[in-house]
Amino acid sequence: MRRPQFCHLFASLAPSRLALQNNKVERSETQSAQVTERADPVLMFGFSDVQVIGLNEKDRLTVLQGCPGQHGSKGDSGEPGQKGEKGEPGAIGRPGEAGRALNCKQLLDLGNVLSGWYTVYTVAGKPLSVFCDMDTDGGGWTVFQRRMDGTVDFFRDWNTYKKGFGNRLSEFWLGNDNIHDLTAIGTYELRIDFTDFDNINTFAKYKSFNVLGESDKYKMILGDFVDGTAGDSLTYHKNMNFSTKDQDNDQSSTDCSHVYKGAWWYNDCHFSNLNGVYLRGEHASFADGVDWKTGKGYNYSYKYTAMKFRPT
Repeated sequence: MRRPQFCHLFASLAPSRLALQNNKVERSETQSAQVTERADPVLMFGFSDVQVIGLNEKDRLTVLQGCPGQHGSKGDSGEPGQKGEKGEPGAIGRPGEAGRALNCKQLLDLGNVLSGWYTVYTVAGKPLSVFCDMDTDGGGWTVFQRRMDGTVDFFRDWNTYKKGFGNRLSEFWLGNDNIHDLTAIGTYELRIDFTDFDNINTFAKYKSFNVLGESDKYKMILGDFVDGTAGDSLTYHKNMNFSTKDQDNDQSSTDCSHVYKGAWWYNDCHFSNLNGVYLRGEHASFADGVDWKTGKGYNYSYKYTAMKFRPT
């Protein structure tokens, strides 16, 4: 509130009338003598104080508040209060704006419902062109491997698998650097879809999946097998390093990549070899095709496979 420019002090004595002169109080008309010369009680008024000098029992004093004094100095701060209880978590934020999505699930949430090639961004802001499966199991899957017709050679070296290769219209590997960048932050589930040459579809699904960087040999971190009609042929490769024909990082005394003509997270050596030779169904050679042991076994190369991840 704004402070008034002027302050007023009011006093009344009944039945007498007060007059203020030179900061002294005198009785007028009925008593002409100055109050300061008599023994009876009267009042002395200063601008900011009131002093009782003399007042008899018939007089009544009414005083209104005068000007406020100056503010006193600030007191010491009190002790801090106890820490309050943790509040409820806030609502989940909206996905990033279109064109800045970090994965296919965000694109789906933004209304992109058609499967196809889209641009997503790594956490560092690098743009990547990826194939988004918006149909399977609720959609929102980022596909990083696809086999479908044998038109692309998958028996490649380390640097080629690092960068990625293939054809948008058919088969491809997204690239180990890109897979690492896209799964480095957050939690992702893994799904693998299969189609055999009788056009029977099966799948395998895992609770979590991510790939470490090149300094860690693109080690695969894999969660538990969740479900799937193809069975579990990937847990055997959990925490294994990636191997190619020119870099042997497996747990075997032999070079698994050369023996089974692929590139994979080989252990000693494999239960699955989805980057093996495209051998079109049953084959006489042992375990060097697009094989999944708990599905069609070591002597059957699948017609179609797709490996994909989605945030949970």
